[in-house]
Amino acid sequence: MDGYIEDERGNIEWTISDDETYAFWTDFQRSIGTYLYGRRMHESMVYWETASTSDDQPEVRREFAQIWRAAEKIVYSRTLQAESSARTRIEREFDHNAIRRLKESSGADITIGGPELAGQAMSAGLVDECHLLLNPIVLGGGKRAFSDNLRMRLELLGERRLRSGVVHLHYRVIV
Repeated sequence: MDGYIEDERGNIEWTISDDETYAFWTDFQRSIGTYLYGRRMHESMVYWETASTSDDQPEVRREFAQIWRAAEKIVYSRTLQAESSARTRIEREFDHNAIRRLKESSGADITIGGPELAGQAMSAGLVDECHLLLNPIVLGGGKRAFSDNLRMRLELLGERRLRSGVVHLHYRVIV
């Protein structure tokens, strides 16, 4: 709740991922056609490339893996040498104009994973909406969800409280 997306050790194991939260987030992913990732976020998410989709896995996890595998992934990294998942390409620099063109030509939603990359996109005016999942925990330190010196006006479009205490907030960016 205090604005950190990972703790001071880079850990995210404190997040709540019960069945209801997982189902909610999986449903949210259905409209995503392209994921924009920083290197560290991609390294966390690439698990889904090889995650089991056999019947012994919960349906919601199988669905998420299928959604993730079907989407395009663009990873922004100066250090990665090769793609580690299908439908993935590496870009060395975050090109605002290329993202504008992608937004204009894409028939599906685009999402950004990773606070530094999201901060660049927000600063460039490329973000139309923000979806936040607030977990009922205070970390007291770690990696902040938003960049320093970022200022945006937001309009609340929706909210949903899950049984676990996680709250989804949906905002539109006011230009």
